[in-house]
Amino acid sequence: MRLKIVHRTEYRYDAPVPYSLQRLRLTPPDTAAQTILSWNIAVDGASIEAGYADQYGNRTELVSTEGDAHTIRITAAGEVETTDKAGVFGPHQGFCPLWLFLRETERTRPGRLTRELSDTLAGDTELARMHALMETINATVTYTPGSTDTLTSAEQALEAKSGVCQDHAHIFITAARLCGIPARYVSGYLLMEGQDEQVATHAWAEAHLPGLGWVGFDAANAICPDDRYVRLACGLDYAAAAPVSGMRLGTADEDLKVSLTVHGVRTQSQNQGQGAEGQNHSVQRQQTQN
Repeated sequence: MRLKIVHRTEYRYDAPVPYSLQRLRLTPPDTAAQTILSWNIAVDGASIEAGYADQYGNRTELVSTEGDAHTIRITAAGEVETTDKAGVFGPHQGFCPLWLFLRETERTRPGRLTRELSDTLAGDTELARMHALMETINATVTYTPGSTDTLTSAEQALEAKSGVCQDHAHIFITAARLCGIPARYVSGYLLMEGQDEQVATHAWAEAHLPGLGWVGFDAANAICPDDRYVRLACGLDYAAAAPVSGMRLGTADEDLKVSLTVHGVRTQSQNQGQGAEGQNHSVQRQQTQN
């Protein structure tokens, strides 16, 4: 599938901001499941100071302002060709050892509920248990926009039985690590059925499984990522993979607006049934529940 994405982030301040620094993880990588046909990041009202690959391999830009800036606009846009790999990302690569992805963070620190969740998982293989975990989270935690924030932990979301995709991913990661399975957070985009315009980016989790490597699990939709997904960044939790994050000096109040459109067109080979849907994958397919 060919996905066309336009992602705009705008910060407005009611007073001059002496200094601000934003970290952008808005450049999707080329992988076995996605090829970047074109991509551009434009910044208005600030300057791109540096670009680098972080410890997780995410392409990162640092954007700063200094002076009397009242408005900062960041636009990431381009086209990505995607292939359905049934969620299989593949072997582990990069500087970070696998054991690092067993480490807990503030958002993925286990508690009584996440321990009970991990203890009840059934299945003859680790793959089966991860599918069971994804389905259990989807059935237990209701998708409720605005019910949590970026600091909410997996245990808190599980206790409230509500959250957003970020919380579903954190719960999955926490429980998977309790099972001794390395797990990580992935940020990105999702083409939604009949809804090109969206209010936020998407997030899911990946678990590292024998014989498959990293495999994605979207507990918010109870499906392994397919050709409607575009990955941006990964890390131990939301903080390490957030598309946009930063800090500022001064007392100005901030008004944040985000607009996102994801439009998809199937390629000719996919329309003819010759694409990834016809391939024999090892990971169980499930129906999306948007």
